[in-house]
Amino acid sequence: MKKYLNNFLLLNLFLLLPQALQASNYALVIHGGAGWFSDMPDEQIKGIEEGLEDALKTGYAILEAGGSSTDAVVEAIVILEDNELFNAGKGAVYTSEFKQELDASIMHGLNNDAGAVASVTNVKNPIRLARYVMDNTEHVMFSSRGAERVAKDAGLDIVYPSYFFQKDRLEDAKRIKKENNKMGTVGVVAIDMEGNISAGTSTGGMTNKMPGRIGDSPIIGAGTWAENNICGVSATGHGEFFIRFNVANEICDLIKYQSKNVNEAAEIVIEKLRSIGADGGVIVLDSEGNVAMTFNTPAMARAYKNSKGEQLIKIYRD
Repeated sequence: MKKYLNNFLLLNLFLLLPQALQASNYALVIHGGAGWFSDMPDEQIKGIEEGLEDALKTGYAILEAGGSSTDAVVEAIVILEDNELFNAGKGAVYTSEFKQELDASIMHGLNNDAGAVASVTNVKNPIRLARYVMDNTEHVMFSSRGAERVAKDAGLDIVYPSYFFQKDRLEDAKRIKKENNKMGTVGVVAIDMEGNISAGTSTGGMTNKMPGRIGDSPIIGAGTWAENNICGVSATGHGEFFIRFNVANEICDLIKYQSKNVNEAAEIVIEKLRSIGADGGVIVLDSEGNVAMTFNTPAMARAYKNSKGEQLIKIYRD
């Protein structure tokens, strides 16, 4: 009888061990956009760092309480969308017609569910709409008026265009030139205690973009990807190149099929972009909680925290 009891206990220990290991590896990683200028005033640097910290605290608290990676990703991105210092939601840049068009996407790695929205103009938090599309429709992406109709039917916050007004962003759009275009996007990747990976991205796009232009942020596989037991990715940069090279999915495939670690996979893809003159960066989180924050621009606003007690908030390389 004692022998059978011991075998029973060993079997249960074997079955529970993977879950226990996963629970010890929950983590959250954030980016606030690549391509920031090196001459930002100190108060703006401080504001960006505080915004990253607020998003990090919000998302990580959900994970720490046993919440889902999807909830953590959405709520962290909402914090950034509501902060005018980031090019997403309230802080979105202007198009060439001096309006805002917002994009967002989210993906859950358990079953590859995904949702995305593009070119919305009156949705306060596009990431919430992307999540609604994923959870409550049979589709993956909606755009412009169709997406806005879904948001209204879902009871999400609808705002007037004046909500997005920022004098400095408007002045940027009026004087912007191609060679000094500032990129910006926000993204979050998380793994929860169940080992589920989720990734999300939200953006106002490129300053002075043509109306109707859609970059990589709402494109599943280009700007966002999540796959359990492999990795999650959120990208920021020159979206046309990220779409052509399917950046987010390519990084996960290098991990999946070539056994690269997160840093190796991210470096390979970002170097490929660098070689053709494309700027940007990525955040990558694998199933063991390992993080890569790789970029080829002067800076990338970024932060992470994990259950091992490691934490970082940074904008520049040094």
